[in-house]
Amino acid sequence: MNDTPFDAMFSGVIGQDYQMLKLISPGSVEMSRQVGRAVGEFCQQSTVSVELVELGGGTGITTLSILSANERVKVLSVDNEPTMQLQAKQHLQQWAEAGRLEFCGDDALTALQAMQSDSVELVASAYTLHNFEAEYRKQVLGEIYRILKPGGWFINGDRYALNDISAHTRSTQKEVEGYFKILTKIDRLDVLEHWVIHLFSDEAENHVMRETIALQQMADSGFKQINLSHRQEVNALVTAVK
Repeated sequence: MNDTPFDAMFSGVIGQDYQMLKLISPGSVEMSRQVGRAVGEFCQQSTVSVELVELGGGTGITTLSILSANERVKVLSVDNEPTMQLQAKQHLQQWAEAGRLEFCGDDALTALQAMQSDSVELVASAYTLHNFEAEYRKQVLGEIYRILKPGGWFINGDRYALNDISAHTRSTQKEVEGYFKILTKIDRLDVLEHWVIHLFSDEAENHVMRETIALQQMADSGFKQINLSHRQEVNALVTAVK
Protein backbone atom coordinates (compact mmCIF):
# COMPACT_ATOMS: atom_id res chain seq x y z
CA MET A 1 0.00 0.00 0.00
CA ASN A 2 1.19 3.50 -0.81
CA ASP A 3 1.07 5.26 2.54
CA THR A 4 1.74 8.80 1.27
CA PRO A 5 -1.90 10.02 1.29
CA PHE A 6 -2.42 8.76 4.83
CA ASP A 7 0.86 10.25 6.03
CA ALA A 8 -0.03 13.58 4.44
CA MET A 9 -3.14 13.83 6.61
CA PHE A 10 -0.94 14.17 9.66
CA SER A 11 1.23 17.00 8.40
CA GLY A 12 0.70 19.79 10.93
CA VAL A 13 -2.16 17.94 12.61
CA ILE A 14 -0.89 15.03 14.71
CA GLY A 15 2.58 15.03 13.28
CA GLN A 16 4.73 14.50 16.36
CA ASP A 17 2.53 11.82 17.90
CA TYR A 18 2.10 10.07 14.57
CA GLN A 19 5.78 10.07 13.67
CA MET A 20 6.75 8.61 17.06
CA LEU A 21 4.11 5.90 16.77
CA LYS A 22 5.14 5.15 13.20
CA LEU A 23 8.73 4.76 14.38
CA ILE A 24 8.16 2.36 17.25
CA SER A 25 4.93 0.60 16.28
CA PRO A 26 4.32 0.60 12.52
CA GLY A 27 1.77 -2.19 12.95
CA SER A 28 -0.51 0.03 15.01
CA VAL A 29 -0.25 2.81 12.44
CA GLU A 30 -1.35 0.35 9.76
CA MET A 31 -4.33 -0.65 11.90
CA SER A 32 -5.41 3.01 12.07
CA ARG A 33 -5.24 3.05 8.28
CA GLN A 34 -7.33 -0.10 8.06
CA VAL A 35 -9.96 1.16 10.50
CA GLY A 36 -10.39 4.25 8.33
CA ARG A 37 -10.51 2.13 5.18
CA ALA A 38 -13.24 -0.08 6.67
CA VAL A 39 -15.25 2.99 7.68
CA GLY A 40 -14.99 4.25 4.11
CA GLU A 41 -16.15 0.86 2.81
CA PHE A 42 -19.24 0.99 5.02
CA CYS A 43 -20.02 4.54 3.92
CA GLN A 44 -20.13 3.46 0.28
CA GLN A 45 -23.39 1.71 1.18
CA SER A 46 -25.00 4.91 2.49
CA THR A 47 -25.95 8.29 1.06
CA VAL A 48 -26.86 9.86 4.40
CA SER A 49 -24.98 10.92 7.52
CA VAL A 50 -23.25 8.06 9.37
CA GLU A 51 -23.10 8.20 13.17
CA LEU A 52 -19.96 6.58 14.58
CA VAL A 53 -18.80 6.01 18.15
CA GLU A 54 -15.04 5.71 18.56
CA LEU A 55 -13.79 3.99 21.70
CA GLY A 56 -10.40 5.11 22.99
CA GLY A 57 -9.77 8.10 20.76
CA GLY A 58 -6.43 8.90 22.40
CA THR A 59 -4.58 11.77 20.76
CA GLY A 60 -6.69 11.45 17.63
CA ILE A 61 -4.58 9.39 15.22
CA THR A 62 -7.33 6.90 14.39
CA THR A 63 -10.00 9.60 14.75
CA LEU A 64 -8.40 11.53 11.91
CA SER A 65 -8.27 8.42 9.75
CA ILE A 66 -11.99 7.88 10.40
CA LEU A 67 -12.95 11.49 9.70
CA SER A 68 -10.95 11.44 6.49
CA ALA A 69 -12.67 8.27 5.27
CA ASN A 70 -15.89 10.00 4.27
CA GLU A 71 -17.28 13.49 4.78
CA ARG A 72 -20.65 12.09 5.92
CA VAL A 73 -19.16 10.48 9.06
CA LYS A 74 -19.93 12.15 12.38
CA VAL A 75 -17.84 10.91 15.30
CA LEU A 76 -18.34 10.75 19.06
CA SER A 77 -14.84 10.05 20.41
CA VAL A 78 -14.80 8.42 23.85
CA ASP A 79 -11.70 8.45 26.05
CA ASN A 80 -11.42 8.79 29.82
CA GLU A 81 -7.75 9.85 29.74
CA PRO A 82 -7.97 13.68 29.95
CA THR A 83 -4.39 14.41 28.88
CA MET A 84 -4.70 12.43 25.68
CA GLN A 85 -8.18 13.69 24.88
CA LEU A 86 -7.05 17.28 25.35
CA GLN A 87 -4.44 16.72 22.65
CA ALA A 88 -7.10 15.29 20.34
CA LYS A 89 -9.31 18.33 20.93
CA GLN A 90 -6.42 20.60 20.00
CA HIS A 91 -5.36 18.54 16.99
CA LEU A 92 -8.86 18.08 15.58
CA GLN A 93 -10.46 21.41 16.46
CA GLN A 94 -11.47 22.16 12.88
CA TRP A 95 -13.53 18.96 12.65
CA ALA A 96 -15.24 19.73 15.96
CA GLU A 97 -16.04 23.26 14.78
CA ALA A 98 -17.48 21.82 11.58
CA GLY A 99 -19.90 19.72 13.63
CA ARG A 100 -18.37 16.38 12.67
CA LEU A 101 -16.67 15.54 15.96
CA GLU A 102 -17.72 15.49 19.61
CA PHE A 103 -15.90 14.19 22.67
CA CYS A 104 -16.95 12.18 25.72
CA GLY A 105 -14.70 11.82 28.77
CA ASP A 106 -16.37 8.74 30.25
CA ASP A 107 -14.88 5.26 30.27
CA ALA A 108 -16.05 3.05 27.42
CA LEU A 109 -18.65 1.04 29.33
CA THR A 110 -20.21 4.07 31.04
CA ALA A 111 -20.41 5.95 27.75
CA LEU A 112 -21.99 3.04 25.92
CA GLN A 113 -24.51 2.34 28.67
CA ALA A 114 -25.77 5.93 28.37
CA MET A 115 -26.57 5.51 24.66
CA GLN A 116 -29.85 4.37 23.15
CA SER A 117 -30.24 0.94 21.63
CA ASP A 118 -30.09 0.68 17.82
CA SER A 119 -28.83 4.27 17.57
CA VAL A 120 -25.55 4.30 15.56
CA GLU A 121 -24.31 2.82 12.31
CA LEU A 122 -20.71 2.21 13.37
CA VAL A 123 -18.57 1.61 16.44
CA ALA A 124 -14.83 1.72 15.77
CA SER A 125 -11.67 1.52 17.81
CA ALA A 126 -7.95 0.90 17.58
CA TYR A 127 -5.79 -0.51 20.37
CA THR A 128 -8.42 -0.01 23.05
CA LEU A 129 -10.19 -3.30 23.76
CA HIS A 130 -6.98 -5.22 24.46
CA ASN A 131 -6.40 -2.89 27.42
CA PHE A 132 -9.61 -4.01 29.10
CA GLU A 133 -9.84 -6.74 31.70
CA ALA A 134 -11.63 -9.69 30.13
CA GLU A 135 -14.96 -9.37 31.99
CA TYR A 136 -15.12 -5.62 31.36
CA ARG A 137 -14.39 -6.27 27.66
CA LYS A 138 -17.25 -8.76 27.53
CA GLN A 139 -19.63 -6.13 28.90
CA VAL A 140 -18.34 -3.54 26.42
CA LEU A 141 -18.92 -5.90 23.49
CA GLY A 142 -22.48 -6.49 24.66
CA GLU A 143 -23.12 -2.75 24.81
CA ILE A 144 -21.55 -2.18 21.39
CA TYR A 145 -23.94 -4.74 19.95
CA ARG A 146 -26.90 -3.13 21.72
CA ILE A 147 -26.31 0.42 20.45
CA LEU A 148 -25.62 -0.59 16.83
CA LYS A 149 -28.47 -0.42 14.37
CA PRO A 150 -29.30 -3.69 12.62
CA GLY A 151 -26.74 -4.02 9.83
CA GLY A 152 -24.30 -1.76 11.68
CA TRP A 153 -20.61 -2.63 11.90
CA PHE A 154 -18.09 -2.92 14.68
CA ILE A 155 -14.56 -2.22 13.39
CA ASN A 156 -11.54 -2.89 15.61
CA GLY A 157 -7.84 -2.67 14.80
CA ASP A 158 -6.06 -4.17 17.78
CA ARG A 159 -3.69 -6.69 19.36
CA TYR A 160 -5.27 -10.09 18.73
CA ALA A 161 -2.89 -12.57 20.32
CA LEU A 162 -1.93 -15.55 18.17
CA ASN A 163 -3.57 -18.85 19.11
CA ASP A 164 -0.14 -20.47 18.95
CA ILE A 165 1.30 -19.27 22.26
CA SER A 166 4.91 -20.02 21.31
CA ALA A 167 4.56 -18.09 18.06
CA HIS A 168 2.90 -15.24 19.93
CA THR A 169 5.76 -15.12 22.45
CA ARG A 170 8.33 -14.98 19.65
CA SER A 171 6.42 -12.17 17.98
CA THR A 172 6.22 -10.22 21.22
CA GLN A 173 9.93 -10.70 21.87
CA LYS A 174 10.65 -9.36 18.39
CA GLU A 175 8.45 -6.37 19.16
CA VAL A 176 10.30 -5.58 22.40
CA GLU A 177 13.64 -5.96 20.65
CA GLY A 178 12.51 -3.30 18.20
CA TYR A 179 11.57 -0.94 21.04
CA PHE A 180 15.07 -1.20 22.48
CA LYS A 181 16.84 -0.74 19.16
CA ILE A 182 14.85 2.31 18.13
CA LEU A 183 14.31 4.12 21.42
CA THR A 184 17.83 3.72 22.81
CA LYS A 185 19.17 5.03 19.51
CA ILE A 186 17.19 8.26 19.89
CA ASP A 187 17.76 8.38 23.67
CA ARG A 188 14.10 8.07 24.63
CA LEU A 189 14.42 5.76 27.62
CA ASP A 190 11.32 7.36 29.13
CA VAL A 191 9.21 6.15 26.22
CA LEU A 192 10.93 2.75 26.30
CA GLU A 193 10.07 2.32 29.97
CA HIS A 194 6.44 3.23 29.33
CA TRP A 195 6.03 0.80 26.42
CA VAL A 196 7.70 -2.14 28.14
CA ILE A 197 5.66 -1.69 31.33
CA HIS A 198 2.48 -1.36 29.28
CA LEU A 199 3.32 -4.53 27.36
CA PHE A 200 3.38 -6.50 30.62
CA SER A 201 -0.22 -5.41 31.16
CA ASP A 202 -1.16 -6.34 27.58
CA GLU A 203 0.23 -9.84 28.04
CA ALA A 204 -1.33 -10.45 31.47
CA GLU A 205 -3.66 -13.45 31.55
CA ASN A 206 -6.71 -11.36 32.47
CA HIS A 207 -6.08 -8.89 29.62
CA VAL A 208 -4.57 -10.75 26.66
CA MET A 209 -7.05 -10.96 23.78
CA ARG A 210 -6.41 -14.40 22.28
CA GLU A 211 -7.82 -14.61 18.75
CA THR A 212 -10.15 -17.61 18.98
CA ILE A 213 -11.48 -16.66 22.41
CA ALA A 214 -11.95 -13.00 21.39
CA LEU A 215 -13.89 -13.85 18.24
CA GLN A 216 -16.05 -16.34 20.10
CA GLN A 217 -16.80 -13.66 22.69
CA MET A 218 -18.05 -11.44 19.87
CA ALA A 219 -20.21 -14.25 18.51
CA ASP A 220 -21.63 -14.82 21.98
CA SER A 221 -22.60 -11.13 22.06
CA GLY A 222 -24.65 -11.66 18.91
CA PHE A 223 -22.33 -10.48 16.13
CA LYS A 224 -22.37 -12.15 12.71
CA GLN A 225 -19.98 -12.08 9.73
CA ILE A 226 -17.00 -11.80 12.09
CA ASN A 227 -13.86 -11.42 10.01
CA LEU A 228 -10.21 -11.12 11.05
CA SER A 229 -7.89 -9.75 8.36
CA HIS A 230 -4.71 -7.76 7.71
CA ARG A 231 -2.80 -9.63 10.41
CA GLN A 232 0.73 -8.35 11.00
CA GLU A 233 2.40 -10.24 13.84
CA VAL A 234 0.08 -9.64 16.83
CA ASN A 235 -1.90 -6.90 15.09
CA ALA A 236 -5.10 -7.51 13.14
CA LEU A 237 -8.31 -5.89 11.93
CA VAL A 238 -11.63 -7.38 13.01
CA THR A 239 -14.98 -6.42 11.54
CA ALA A 240 -18.38 -7.73 12.61
CA VAL A 241 -22.00 -7.03 11.75
CA LYS A 242 -25.13 -6.73 13.89
